[in-house]
Amino acid sequence: MTVLAPRLYVDSADVDRVASLLAAGVVHGVTTNPTILERGGRTAAEIPDLYARWSSEGAREIFFQTWGGDTASFLRNAEGIRALGDRVAVKVPATRDGFAAASALVDDGATVLVTAVYSVAQALACASIGAHYIAPYLGRMRDGGIDGDAVIARMQEVCAGSESNVLAASLRSPDDITGLRLAGVPYFTAAPDVIEQVLFHDVSDSSAAEFDAAMGRLGG
Repeated sequence: MTVLAPRLYVDSADVDRVASLLAAGVVHGVTTNPTILERGGRTAAEIPDLYARWSSEGAREIFFQTWGGDTASFLRNAEGIRALGDRVAVKVPATRDGFAAASALVDDGATVLVTAVYSVAQALACASIGAHYIAPYLGRMRDGGIDGDAVIARMQEVCAGSESNVLAASLRSPDDITGLRLAGVPYFTAAPDVIEQVLFHDVSDSSAAEFDAAMGRLGG
């Protein structure tokens, strides 16, 4: 079985913090949804500007979510998202109408993420239609009393042999990320604070300070 290289994405519409992480080269791209855009003070009219900015800052994939509640509306609004450029991926919610829209988008060549996936059976459906990404929400699963780590690991297992892979969301700590990675999950999206925590260890910082001090004494 092919083991995919891990990828980190930043889940945010805070343009300054996203810019910092993209500049550091530590995230593959940016994920959003309507709630994240609203939380970041953004409107639907700003989506093209966000895409242009994040593309220029080095994001290799940028996710925006279609909306409307029914298949026709999902597809109509997805057209505008797809027109943004070749780095865009369309997020579609895991509802009956969402699955129909996702299937049509995949057939038309779009990069599709099915979001808010909560069961292994839904993940299997995502794989059967060829969705590129499946986004379960670990934190929300735990909040609902679900063993999210086990369920998400099984989601990735049922994707074996398909083009679909889990892009885990609602991750609240670096341990959430490493635990799922050890269970075979390849892709992860988290808020800027969590991504920053992934990069930090106090002993690493103190060691770096010692190296600099030593180089200073050497005349460097």
